Amino acid sequence: MFFGGVHHSSFVMLGLIVLFAVVHSGGAALRTRAESLIGARAWRLVFAAVSIPLASLLIAYFLVHRYDGLRLWNLQGFPGMVQFVWVFTLISFLFLYPATYNLLEIPALIKPKVRLYATGIIRISRHPQAIGQILWCLTHGLWIGSSFMMVTCIGLIGHHLFAVWHGDRRLHERFGDAFEDLRRNTSVIPFLAVVDGRQKLQLQEFIRPSQLGIFIAVGVFWWAHRFISVSSEAFLSSHLHDLLS
Repeated sequence: MFFGGVHHSSFVMLGLIVLFAVVHSGGAALRTRAESLIGARAWRLVFAAVSIPLASLLIAYFLVHRYDGLRLWNLQGFPGMVQFVWVFTLISFLFLYPATYNLLEIPALIKPKVRLYATGIIRISRHPQAIGQILWCLTHGLWIGSSFMMVTCIGLIGHHLFAVWHGDRRLHERFGDAFEDLRRNTSVIPFLAVVDGRQKLQLQEFIRPSQLGIFIAVGVFWWAHRFISVSSEAFLSSHLHDLLS
């Protein structure tokens, strides 16, 4: 079904993004109060138990419906387009890598902490996850070219732009002058603080085992793309497919 040329799945996708944004950003806003009540490890487990299933559902729904609606453009046959998409997807994952916490804190194997960083990817952008998501949206938007994809990109980029403001606000409340000093010496726009002299790249900070893991992960994603539609449809069939389709 179409509403003004937009498939109804676009509205479902936008609703899923809004729901995830409310849960994810709302959980971040509640972190200090929640940790004081039940502890940092318990709150991280609660947060992950809610956020991860929502994110998985959102991703699966996107993969199944990514070509819904109007096909606004088709650049997939252009020479070099495949290589362009994969190179910038790799770059987007280098930004999306969670630079502001340790991976073992996600399942609370290590006690989660809020820290200020001014090294590594933070020298390039103070909000690398937002930059990575924007890069991912731009490359995949060019590749897919559907109205559904455009709605998805608008929702995801909008959420991450809000997260930039929301994240700075929370860090200011927690760290005060220390964060303001970090804000003055970094930039949200990639490389701006490097260009104007506030930061100097230290290449050794980027030589980390996690970076190799990202290259391996992108390779696995490339190999697994042939199975995406089938596996995503199977996931949705067992998780609310009738409700969301």
